[in-house]
Amino acid sequence: MTTTQNSRPDPAGHGGPTGRVAPADDPQPPAGVDGAGPLPAEAGQVTEKEARQVAEAARESAWDRPSFGKELFLGRFQLDLINPWPRLDPAEAARAEEFLAAFGAYLESEVDGAAIERDARIPDEVFHGLARLGAFGMKIDRKHGGLGLSNLHYCRALMRAGSVNPSIGALLSAHQSIGVPQPLKMFGIPEQKERFLPRLAAGEVSAFLLTEPDVGSDPARLATTAEPTEDGTGYRLNGVKLWATNGTVATLLVVMARVPAAEGRRGGITAFVVEGDSEGITVERRNAFIGLRGLENSLTRFHDVFVPRENVIGGEGKGLKIALTTLNTGRLSLPAMCVGAGKWALNVAREWAADRVQWGRPVGEHEAVAKKLAFMAATTYGMESMLDLCCLLADDDRNDIRIEAALVKLYASEMAWKIADELIQIRGGRGYETADSLAARGERPAAVEQLLRDLRINRIFEGSTEIMHLLIAREAVDAHLSVAGDIIDPDAGLGRKAKAGARAGVFYAKWLPTLAVGKGQAPGAYHEFGPLAAHLRHVERASRKLARSTFYAMSRWQGKMERKQAFLGRVVDIGAELFAMSAVCVRAVAERAEHPENVELADLFCRQARLRVDELFTGLWSNTDAVDVAAAKRIIAGRYASIEEGVVTPPADQPWVARWQPGPSTAQDVRRRIPPAP
Repeated sequence: MTTTQNSRPDPAGHGGPTGRVAPADDPQPPAGVDGAGPLPAEAGQVTEKEARQVAEAARESAWDRPSFGKELFLGRFQLDLINPWPRLDPAEAARAEEFLAAFGAYLESEVDGAAIERDARIPDEVFHGLARLGAFGMKIDRKHGGLGLSNLHYCRALMRAGSVNPSIGALLSAHQSIGVPQPLKMFGIPEQKERFLPRLAAGEVSAFLLTEPDVGSDPARLATTAEPTEDGTGYRLNGVKLWATNGTVATLLVVMARVPAAEGRRGGITAFVVEGDSEGITVERRNAFIGLRGLENSLTRFHDVFVPRENVIGGEGKGLKIALTTLNTGRLSLPAMCVGAGKWALNVAREWAADRVQWGRPVGEHEAVAKKLAFMAATTYGMESMLDLCCLLADDDRNDIRIEAALVKLYASEMAWKIADELIQIRGGRGYETADSLAARGERPAAVEQLLRDLRINRIFEGSTEIMHLLIAREAVDAHLSVAGDIIDPDAGLGRKAKAGARAGVFYAKWLPTLAVGKGQAPGAYHEFGPLAAHLRHVERASRKLARSTFYAMSRWQGKMERKQAFLGRVVDIGAELFAMSAVCVRAVAERAEHPENVELADLFCRQARLRVDELFTGLWSNTDAVDVAAAKRIIAGRYASIEEGVVTPPADQPWVARWQPGPSTAQDVRRRIPPAP
């Protein structure tokens, strides 16, 4: 579990998808808004507008590289950005495959995934084995002692690790995708890389600490402080961090803390590399969850922890931008494990459906089960195609994949959960039974119920589904806001609105006519894709329809559109399906010489996806959103509390969110240190 998720979806967590913020020449936000001033104890209390300003200031605003996803939401189906299918350097691929073979052999022969599940602990010897193989340095450059794998092969390694036990995948992912290696790789100075990266490549573990007991997707309220020392040599950290994956075993931490503003110092939320054994750090507890039982996840307190100034990453006030930029590629690790789960589930479902006989036929031949199998196979192929494409685009570094990476995280986490749920249904009572119970009576110990438990968190961490919808929607409408934002901004003066109106007139005069007619209406378009050409024509038409719908919604609701989160969620889901359809078609054609059967899978996926897209388009304008929102207000107010009667509810003697006070820890330190390898 990473530290950017929030179990309570926070509509303001990413500034609202169309939240307009002050442009660069506007006055600075008030002290405390961007982390530059004092805040109340625990979490800072800020307004919704101030929270949006913080999130907006942290996002990447420039689009200096092409983005297939961005163009797709604008009604521009630029297939040339992903076709032909990208390729890796053959020499690098061969080197990576050699590692993957050794890695897979080790996992299969030396790691007992069932024991990790039973003991809720990854054994010390597994840490040692992973270190020997170089698994902690997969994403670290070779000059710093790492393997320097591509994103594609790194994700394939995580997929393989997660299939043995997802806690191993989470360990390696949190360490490399968002822990110390990735921020240093992107923002660290040479001296920092030389100091820390060789240690991490050799097997030391890192963690990323942003979330606090009452701060998840809303970083404006971050309460952990980093006070500069009087002599200027460093900072003193004070605060509490929650849900830090690897936090109990990490020896190096990335910590986000608020540096106060002062004369000559703007301050702000800042990223620090912190030694895990520094004086004043207490791991107060290891958190336990319904799944990922081997996860080393902590509640960690900092009390007057000294951090030298040379451990600041990227400069003061850059912490949130570093976190969000790191996640652009870091998010790919989560769908990698979702794809692995889909493959595992499909294998179990296929073999069970062929072996299990009911009513005189294998259950897979019954239409009710056959539809589930078809969904599982097609969707797994779709998820993998999206993931591989994103990895390849990230590896060539010529594309901006912030939208694509977010889409595959959102899509894979939702679809993998549905696949696991369908697998349980196919397996029936045995799907609900534990692997140990199955084995005890001599049956194959397929841990299907564990798969469901382990997968559930993926819809929450590294951005919950609700937050991902808002984040992607914000990027999808960026072009509109860049030209027309002041028109719908209630705080903008007449002068700014007039200028925005002129810019918008020029932009829409050129853009709107392109949404009327396109290549997708030509019967012979995309003929080189053979039987898949019709699906790509559908994607092109649907892309223009989606852009028209978005424009109409902005015209209709203007500044209120940021509140239309259900509408924006459907817009994003349509975009995800269109991206997935594009990926499977391009991939299937690229590999048809080796796997001609995958053209059939791509066709199957697209047929299913088109039905989902049609339903989502209908839902844009035919829905119960307004009624649901009104009902929710009455529910929260207690109007219907009588329907809760007749059951024993949880005791109300404790708060929903635990309070904490600054100061030294009074809890026993439960950190775990992996002993040196024998």
